[in-house]
Amino acid sequence: MQEKIKEIASRVRELREICGILADEMAARLGISAVVYRKYENAEEDFPASILFEIAQHLNVDMTVLLTGEDPKMHVFTVTRKDKGVSVQRRKDYKYQSIAANFVHKKAEPLVVKVDPKPEGTRPSMNSHPGQEFDYVLEGTLKVIIHNNEIILEEGDSIFFDSNYAHGMQAVGGKPAKFLAVIL
Repeated sequence: MQEKIKEIASRVRELREICGILADEMAARLGISAVVYRKYENAEEDFPASILFEIAQHLNVDMTVLLTGEDPKMHVFTVTRKDKGVSVQRRKDYKYQSIAANFVHKKAEPLVVKVDPKPEGTRPSMNSHPGQEFDYVLEGTLKVIIHNNEIILEEGDSIFFDSNYAHGMQAVGGKPAKFLAVIL
């Protein structure tokens, strides 16, 4: 996985430089510190998927380019068969699968996300990013922590929220949870 992180970080750095954007400027655009941004770009820390999505928007490329190094090709539609999306283990707590990776100029990034359970009392890692997010639980039970609120979502439940607020997801009930996340 570390090699994949290095590849993504290298693509981000190269595209940022081609666009003439300084690292400090990109950090400011993302609303994160320059120190944290440099850790991402130097592959010292893994990029959260939401940050990659936002970087892709600032670089005017599809997130697929950052993840795979290839341009998406589909203009009218794309089909992603079950469990055949572009798999990316972006953060240790979550396993992501991009389910529209081959579609050009997406206005949102749909991902299937799997979260494994953690020991009782463990809090999930928190994240925030500009925009909005929609999550729909496909399997299991998911605890969503957002802006000092804890919400339990069962299979078929959904949440739509302002992703500028710190949020984290955690599987509960001793079983993994799987959800559809759409980052806008």
